[in-house]
Amino acid sequence: MREIIDISVPVRPGMITYPGDPTVTLERVVSIADGAAANISRLDFGVHSGTHVDAPVHFIDGAPGAEALPLDVLIGPVRVVDLTGAERLDASAFAGVQLQERVLLKTSNSELWQRGTFADEFLALTEDGARRLIDAGVRLVGIDYLSIGDEEAHQALLGAGIVAVEGLDLRDVEPGEYELVCAPLRLVGSDGAPARVLLVREVATNELAT
Repeated sequence: MREIIDISVPVRPGMITYPGDPTVTLERVVSIADGAAANISRLDFGVHSGTHVDAPVHFIDGAPGAEALPLDVLIGPVRVVDLTGAERLDASAFAGVQLQERVLLKTSNSELWQRGTFADEFLALTEDGARRLIDAGVRLVGIDYLSIGDEEAHQALLGAGIVAVEGLDLRDVEPGEYELVCAPLRLVGSDGAPARVLLVREVATNELAT
C-alpha cells in the first residue's frame, strides 16, 4: 500500500505571506448563480506564496528562471531530516546528520504554521549551513517555513545549482525516507514558482489503519 502525504500549504486569501510579498486574492469573476454557463475565478498572488520553489534568478541577476528548474531533481528519493532540536541552522546543526541528494529539513518552524500571522523568529540556513549542504552533494533542500535561508545562504545554494523548496508543511511527517514529487509551475523567466509537493512511501496495511 502507498501512503501519499501532501506537504503543500493551501493557497487561500488571508494566508501567511512573507513580509513585503503580495497578498493572495481569489475572486469569482463569472458565476453560474448570475446566469453564466460556468464558474470562473481570478487568482492574484506572488510567486513565493505558500509552498514554492526558488529559481536561480531570485538572487542571481541574469540566471535561469523557473522554467529551467531540473525535473530530475524535483522527483526522486528524499530524506526528511529531524532538526527540531536545532536552535540555529549553521554547519554544526548537521553534525552526525546523514545527508543525501534530496533533503527536507523538519525544524521547530513546523509549529509556526499554527499561527495566524508571520513569525519573524523562524529558523533558516546560515551561509555556512548552506555550504555544508553543498559540500555534501545535496541537489535539493526544502524547509518548513517561507525562506530557506538568509541572503548569503540563498546566493550560495542557488549559485551552486541547488533547488530550494520553501513553505513546506511537515507537521504530520515523520523523519525518514520517502519519494518526493515536487511540481512547480512552468513560469517562464520567473524568480519562483508555486508548487504542489507530495511525499510517497510504501506502508503495511496495518500502518494505514492506525
